Amino acid sequence: MNCTMFKKGILCAVGAAISLWAFLLAGCASEMDVQEQTGTTIEAQSSSVTEEPGEEPDTDIVYSEAVPGWKLHADDKVSFDWYINYSWFTTPWGENLVSKKITEETGIDIHFVTPMGNESEKLNVLIASDTLPDIVTLGWWESQVDEMIEKDMVYALNELADQYDAYFWQVADPQILSWNTNEDGNIYVYPNSSYSPEDFEKRDDIGSNQTFLVRKDIYEAIGSPDMSTQEGFQNAVRKAVELFPEVDGEPLIPIGAHEFTNAGCVSFDQYLQNFLAVPYEKDGRIYDRYTDEEYLSWLKTFRQLGSEGYLSRDIFIDQRRQMEEKLSKGRYFCMIFQRTDMEAQQKELYQEHPERIYIAVDGPRNSHKDDPVLPGSGINGWTVTLISKNCQRPDRAIELLSYFLSEEGQKMIYLGVEGITYDMVDGVPVMNEEVQQLLDTNRAEYDRLYGADNAYWMLQDNAMQLEWRRAPVGPVGDLEVWTYPYTHYLGQYEINYGGNDEAAKADTAINKLWSQMLPKLLLAESDEEFERLVKQFKRERLQLNYGAWLEESTKQIAENKRKLGMN
Repeated sequence: MNCTMFKKGILCAVGAAISLWAFLLAGCASEMDVQEQTGTTIEAQSSSVTEEPGEEPDTDIVYSEAVPGWKLHADDKVSFDWYINYSWFTTPWGENLVSKKITEETGIDIHFVTPMGNESEKLNVLIASDTLPDIVTLGWWESQVDEMIEKDMVYALNELADQYDAYFWQVADPQILSWNTNEDGNIYVYPNSSYSPEDFEKRDDIGSNQTFLVRKDIYEAIGSPDMSTQEGFQNAVRKAVELFPEVDGEPLIPIGAHEFTNAGCVSFDQYLQNFLAVPYEKDGRIYDRYTDEEYLSWLKTFRQLGSEGYLSRDIFIDQRRQMEEKLSKGRYFCMIFQRTDMEAQQKELYQEHPERIYIAVDGPRNSHKDDPVLPGSGINGWTVTLISKNCQRPDRAIELLSYFLSEEGQKMIYLGVEGITYDMVDGVPVMNEEVQQLLDTNRAEYDRLYGADNAYWMLQDNAMQLEWRRAPVGPVGDLEVWTYPYTHYLGQYEINYGGNDEAAKADTAINKLWSQMLPKLLLAESDEEFERLVKQFKRERLQLNYGAWLEESTKQIAENKRKLGMN
């Protein structure tokens, strides 16, 4: 799963991750573009739960922290529309073992709704038309989180818990609750994939999603070169194309990358900066990572390769689905990429062409040869989940959240059903060999049949799940283990400009400027043209209220450190 989605400009250090989406104004897109996995539209679903006419929450029941509300109401059948703000999410509910079991235990059925096309645009349509589904999951950094709260479109989770499900207070993490308490004293969101600094201190097996990957057979065929220097990187790319110009009759793509979006491209900006150990702050102030000399020097290296034809046109235009197709064939030689974003394709390669799997090796480093500083997930996590006020049964919705947050719920979404996907042996979960084999080789089929291993990641608690998981192994596990020595807690640098309109507008505008400038830098005809573009970026950025952005960023970093006890 994508557990790390980074928003440029807000310095999101989330490691779970995944893809990045820009802030866009609501356009003329129709509601009909936002479709449920089954193909019906939000309008056709009426965005409501299934219930008897006039049915309302039962106010006569006495709720207790000791008794989960969902255990009291398993016979009270409801169905929720759950909006997931990622077009790539396609795992349905009710067809695999885990989702069927959760519905059986809680009495709650789920219909997932995902956008077709641009996520931010579709979510803006739902907000503007006041047609939010019952439950909403989106990136914690997205501007719509604050917008939904400010417009009173979502319930306060603490109020729902007090009124309907005191068990929520028993299973919710106090530090997460404290961190997400709004200025009005309420809690509107709950994150997934959240870690505290203490988690990193206690464990040495928390990994980052960010890896430098090379295709194993090609890398070994060219002599397993050192690609940490600019010269070594260039020579390796040239030699790879010379020896392996094609993959099954199609051109080898020398350098792969994540999507180019309205915020840039994380492979060529944030992730590259992290591999170069570019600092986030200096002398108590936020540091300008985008004009760091080490970083710009490496961008010039990519520019040089681009001038020689080694930056394929595909990487500038491909979306996730196109990249997945090419990954499954092994068409990329190297890439800075989120390992979990290519997990399914890695397993497919391992089955069909094991020689073509991707391995993690030392990639770009700064001139001092410093180790990469890669982010693990911070306390903000990756996504946040909210309960819409369009939800007619908020009592059951808060019970569903409590279920997912509980140890029982986490075991279900991670391990599956005891006795079928795993057994407890001397207090340790042991996976069914046949099930584990399928997970290791065919993720899509595993999700279709079983749906565990965080196929439903919306409220996954990775810190809790560390207690149950086996040591990572195989072609997917090796990529994770590689990141352990370089993974750091960087949650103090996760910034949300939602509370400062001036800084938020500057952030959006600067991101857009950078997204336009980055391809020009990579495709510049000369180093002189490159330098001219950098000066232009600096100049135009000042005109977009860069000063306000700097001040708010510095302020928030200091406040984050205070809240995390890092001062």
